[in-house]
Amino acid sequence: MLMEKERNLIVAYGKKLITSVLTKGTGGNISIYNPELDLMAISPSGIDYFETTPEDVVVTKLTGEIVDSNRKPSSELDMHRIYYMKRPDVRAVVHCHSPFSTTLATLRWDLPAANYYIAIGGGDNIRCAKYASFGTWKLAENSFEAMRDRYACFLANHGLLTCGKDLETAFSVAGEVERMAEIYWRAKNVGTPVILSDVEVDTMLVKFKSYGQVKEK
Repeated sequence: MLMEKERNLIVAYGKKLITSVLTKGTGGNISIYNPELDLMAISPSGIDYFETTPEDVVVTKLTGEIVDSNRKPSSELDMHRIYYMKRPDVRAVVHCHSPFSTTLATLRWDLPAANYYIAIGGGDNIRCAKYASFGTWKLAENSFEAMRDRYACFLANHGLLTCGKDLETAFSVAGEVERMAEIYWRAKNVGTPVILSDVEVDTMLVKFKSYGQVKEK
């Protein structure tokens, strides 16, 4: 099966979107890009994550042309492929409707550096992209601009989008951004969150480059 490894990962992480409470129903979508094949695998449109099989996962060219699967790809196909077309550092994209991130996105707020883990997103905040209808190239462009030099952004009145060097990383970013969005929202309901200084954020950005188990090349 073409892109068998990637398709199996998408099935597994689709279930994790639900069990991690990052989305509900059939909301959200996941993709992986294989640069050697120059193909991407993306979750199908409107199929329950616990019923999705590897064969249901759609393989496409970066033009959007379907290469393998008789299923319809996610309606956000464009929002995934734009990253593989324009950002060589991105190999996986995760989109979800997590409640606290979506709350901030509905308010059209950026998430500031209220927590040191903001560095996981690659900058001093998580920006909110300008609004555009779902499934459009305009939404893809707006998200790309908001995620410039970042690994996460909010989609206005919609949800959360993250990317990474692999699916595990992109999914981890989604989980951490949602956690920070919840903490920020709770803090805002009690008082005024204290935002970390630019100097501290810069320090965290350096530290996160070597955080965890860094593999030797």
